[in-house]
Amino acid sequence: MRVLIVGGGGREHALAWKLKQSPEVTELFCAPGNAGIKNLADCINIDPSDIVELADFAENLSIGLTVVGPELPLILGLADEFQRRGLPVFGPNRAAAELEGSKAFAKDFLRRGNIPTARYHIVSTLDQAASVIESGELGLPLVVKADGLAGGKGVSIAQSSEEAQKQVATLMDDRQLGSAGTRLVLEEFLEGEEVSFFALSDGHNVLPLVAAQDHKRAYDGDEGPNTGGMGCVCPATNLNAETLKHIVKDIVNPTIKGLANEGRKYQGILYCGIMLTADGPKVLEFNVRFGDPEVQAILPRLKDDLLPLLLEVAEGRLGQHRPEWTREPAVSVVLASGGYPGKYETGKAIHGLEEGKVELDEGICVFHAGTKEVDGKLVTGGGRVLTVTALGQNLKTAIARSYEGVARIQFEGQHFRKDIGQKALAHITGG
Repeated sequence: MRVLIVGGGGREHALAWKLKQSPEVTELFCAPGNAGIKNLADCINIDPSDIVELADFAENLSIGLTVVGPELPLILGLADEFQRRGLPVFGPNRAAAELEGSKAFAKDFLRRGNIPTARYHIVSTLDQAASVIESGELGLPLVVKADGLAGGKGVSIAQSSEEAQKQVATLMDDRQLGSAGTRLVLEEFLEGEEVSFFALSDGHNVLPLVAAQDHKRAYDGDEGPNTGGMGCVCPATNLNAETLKHIVKDIVNPTIKGLANEGRKYQGILYCGIMLTADGPKVLEFNVRFGDPEVQAILPRLKDDLLPLLLEVAEGRLGQHRPEWTREPAVSVVLASGGYPGKYETGKAIHGLEEGKVELDEGICVFHAGTKEVDGKLVTGGGRVLTVTALGQNLKTAIARSYEGVARIQFEGQHFRKDIGQKALAHITGG
């Protein structure tokens, strides 16, 4: 079968790496791909947002399955166009993808479904925002969220009313995030630890997968600004079996059913960003695609062929396969450009990776995110550059092996967190 992956980041590299192992995949394509993906797939110069051209390509080459990595093509209606042409596609349609496309929609949907989440207000003017902030109804700290897509940079936490007003003005007046900040969600701050939970759905059936723990802040100790993710641990050690059942029963199942009832059939993978509070798990956000860097830690633990699972979702017959996972934990560390998530320079030479090889060592994988080739040399091309993932007999070993891989790679301005996995380790050791 010919398979097309849409996207060109670390998530798509992990998908390509796993799908390439399937005996059913005869040819693998990626649009547009990156310097690492090109060693696994034929990279096609098509922008992920060019839905018609992608559909034409899939139709002309009789692609058996298209797997959509990033959120933007889904929100623009890629799945709708493919389904209209009878082309198999993994990813929800435009109506269902609004779950990620609009934080305001997601919050109102959660309220309609009585699904646990933080208290909130939606505001579209400075005066409305000021009224909510000054009322003190949501307390402090206060979470300020841009309604639209912001690449992981649309959430900030204000410690005071003055800071909240400033953050609102930055988004609404200064248009720091463009149209994504024309409408905002003001939300109460939830205390607890975060967990990322993933489940597959074909619109009717739900297959829970695994939980992972992302590290969103830029610096050690969960300090600094939010990023797209600086590292991940899978499985999440802060989640017990009882809480997991609670998440599936009270969050995942009602979400899929509620969307179906509203005519938003959900076919794809559902990413639930959950805060484990003293009052139980509550939804922070939804994503309508594989998480990044979570998927880089999840897929190396999957023993089974990924392709049949994705096909079952696309064809509406989920449940024929139950995935098997290795007991070994995985730890992923992101290597970022200096200055990320703010301003950063690109074009820095990357040293330590043998050309054409993803694996540095057995059980250690390097997934390319923001890389490109210039004159045959590998250079940085984005904020998050590489993700190093390692499996280990136990979590402590996986952490050590991941950082062994990190130590072999160098580029100017290289930045990474040095504490990925320590929170997870503390849950095991009681430290």
